[in-house]
Amino acid sequence: MSSRSPIRVAVVNDYEIVVAGVAAMLAPHHDRVVVVELDSGLSVVSDVDVILYDTFGQVQGDAVDLEDLVRGNTVPVAIFSWNLQPDLVQRAIDHGAAGYVSKGLSAGEIVDAIEAIHRGETVAPPASVEAADEDPSGEWPGRELGLTAREAEVVALITQGLSNQEIADQTYLSINSVKTYIRTAYRKIEVSRRSQAVAWGMTHGFSPDRSRSLATDG
Repeated sequence: MSSRSPIRVAVVNDYEIVVAGVAAMLAPHHDRVVVVELDSGLSVVSDVDVILYDTFGQVQGDAVDLEDLVRGNTVPVAIFSWNLQPDLVQRAIDHGAAGYVSKGLSAGEIVDAIEAIHRGETVAPPASVEAADEDPSGEWPGRELGLTAREAEVVALITQGLSNQEIADQTYLSINSVKTYIRTAYRKIEVSRRSQAVAWGMTHGFSPDRSRSLATDG
């Protein structure tokens, strides 16, 4: 067994439940990676080796503000997403991302990718894969109410005030797919209008959070 210290990771997303879910998924591999900071709506402040940026409800590709995430440091940023279109992946890497990690991977495979990125390798999914299966091990707002990850992301973006076309543009889904997710989500949360969905989202954890959690020594 290697005696090296585990890789220090910060997980970033605007939703506290999302970053907590990623941390819980990685926890069994604490001998290889240790999550030392969870950020929702805030920049990373800890001395970390890799930043894992979860794209749930976030901008993607070359729209990710990497400079704001690293605050002038040279910490490699890995994009963690289920949108794997080759052009999107390439734009993110060209913009400075150190890697692009699929949410369809197992926790062990995600750790493998983090280790590769820490070694200086550029990690990207196969070009033949354009979308990952929805992550069964992650967490997202509304999961306990039966919303799938995609339905929850669409509701989150509706709560943020985005139009259907803006949601399609941000999630790299077709407008018809967005409308389908809206219909199925509305049935599950028992609303029929957008204003109702926004009100529901604001009272059920779909408004972006602003919080930071730091690991304690010992």
